Amino acid sequence: MPQIIPVIDLMNGQVVHARRGDRQAYQLLQSSLVDGCDPHDVAQALIEATGARQVYVADIDAIRGPVTGKPAGKDGGETVARADHTTLIAELAARHPDVEWWVDGGYVDATPALALHRAAGVTPVFGTESMRSYGALRKFRNARIDTVLSLDYRRGVPLGPDWSYDPVEWPARVLAMELGRVGAEDGPALQLIRTLQSMRTDVDVIAAGGVRNREDLRALDGIGVTAVLVASALHDGRLL
Repeated sequence: MPQIIPVIDLMNGQVVHARRGDRQAYQLLQSSLVDGCDPHDVAQALIEATGARQVYVADIDAIRGPVTGKPAGKDGGETVARADHTTLIAELAARHPDVEWWVDGGYVDATPALALHRAAGVTPVFGTESMRSYGALRKFRNARIDTVLSLDYRRGVPLGPDWSYDPVEWPARVLAMELGRVGAEDGPALQLIRTLQSMRTDVDVIAAGGVRNREDLRALDGIGVTAVLVASALHDGRLL
């Protein structure tokens, strides 16, 4: 059966429930595993429940980027930073040194990802939705630092620049991230996963989005998927 990689979605210093990639509508987490939505408590509960060797963290504030608005009485817009989770993520990594922390920080290029890796030892996740630098993955590969590439789709439509989907540049692990299925009841995107597997047979394609139960895990196992990102089906008890 595929290895379960728990997901923690951070927004404004707390854990939220991601659903269909509609980030402005995410609500605070409600879980059968833990009371409240404190990231340390949620991480502890997920690791204890699953024995996870990897945990995936989506820094939703970083992925969404700064807020730009028009204050009353002013002609120009004002840019307001969202919550900075750098210290929190470093604390999580320090408290659980036996876990490999995969962090999607909405990285546009290699610089912020490398800074967080050096500060906290985390594995950067580059999402195609955010990437703007063609050479970001290559910089990490040349430095012999592991990365994960999230191939981001919304209802089958690839997000981000075309070159980010070039399989020649893929690292050893890629996510088949179907945002339209995240937190939904639609099941995993099996056809998308098969397509990505056929593009690079030497790359580990990890399922992300839509897993509901053990039947879905068996279906993923049947097409050779070795790991899957899961949040909702852990918190509501369907996979425990």
